[in-house]
Amino acid sequence: MTNASTACSASPERPRGPGWRRWLLAAGLCAVATGAAAHKSSDAYLVLQAEAGGTQLRWDIALRDLDAALPTLDADNDRQLTWREVREAWPAIDAYALPRLQVPGCQWQVNGHALERRSDGAYAVLQLKAPCQVTAATPMVYRLLAEVDPTHRGIAKLVAADGSATARLLDPTAPDLPLEEGAAAPAAEHASFIAEGVHHIVTGYDHLLFLLCLILPAVLRRIPGQPTGQPPGWAPVANWRQAALPVAGVVTLFTLAHSLTLALAALKLVSLPSWFIEPAIAITIGIAAVDNLRPLFGRRRGVVTFLFGLIHGFGFAGVLGELQLPPAQFGWALLQFNLGLELGQLAIIAAVVPLLYALRRAALYVPAVLRGGSAAAFGMAAWWLVQRTALS
Repeated sequence: MTNASTACSASPERPRGPGWRRWLLAAGLCAVATGAAAHKSSDAYLVLQAEAGGTQLRWDIALRDLDAALPTLDADNDRQLTWREVREAWPAIDAYALPRLQVPGCQWQVNGHALERRSDGAYAVLQLKAPCQVTAATPMVYRLLAEVDPTHRGIAKLVAADGSATARLLDPTAPDLPLEEGAAAPAAEHASFIAEGVHHIVTGYDHLLFLLCLILPAVLRRIPGQPTGQPPGWAPVANWRQAALPVAGVVTLFTLAHSLTLALAALKLVSLPSWFIEPAIAITIGIAAVDNLRPLFGRRRGVVTFLFGLIHGFGFAGVLGELQLPPAQFGWALLQFNLGLELGQLAIIAAVVPLLYALRRAALYVPAVLRGGSAAAFGMAAWWLVQRTALS
């Protein structure tokens, strides 16, 4: 892996003529060799229902996450989990999960198991109960997957006896605090959905790669009048304003588009299956990368950015859609989550664009950064497409 990464870090000048296809393929293969995780963040879903004499808990944990935490889950090491393997592993799953959720006064007992197919894969369902009352103010220590995936989050919905519901975000990396009866929940557990939105965009590598493909040419201008069949020439923009306007346009269109479908999907007004959305996101990255090498859209680039942004919005919707909160709370959570997405996105752009602007006059910017980066993005998109098609 180290050798492959080192070899790919050097971006050779692109050969002229038909050889550009071989160069594109080589760069793409380098991107595949370095590897990268798909964007789906690791989330578990907890629904705590208060009732007379105690609390019922339904805890949904993705099998892909359990497979990472429990190497023995895939008993025959064929990278395919069967119902028999999961059924035989229930004691090990219980023994792993239960100590990693601590609530004062609650001794969880297993009340049943199930498997459920969600839009992003299969989940193990632990049905638990305890003779305790859990409220929105009850402190909870959550440590699921802390040792294998610090980006994991528990998304909890607490339903009171009167039917009112509140949402909690549980961070396995939050510092340990004493659990005392009647104590208020630690502030770290009440991380707002703004923070969760930032978390999802920062760990959403495919969304970031798509955005990067869109802004790589922003510090350049195309030189018209190239011979037919040849890629366009490039020249650095003269000043900051000429770079800022294209970046602002791209970010605005992408934001409007993914905000629209995020809301529609989270409200379950429009629903598209994960087996379609995940490969489609990979395809948008590949097309955006090719457009940097051979112009496909011209003046319609903004329209295409908006249309592709619609697809990416569905990729953000899973977290809120699973909560099924009351309308007022859902609307507030949706607003915070989307604001977090945009803040994270703007922070990344604020860090990247000035660097691109400073490098725009370098002789290697076009062959190494623009073309080499776009070719590597194309290769990564191709790898993600293969991954997501094979796993769907």
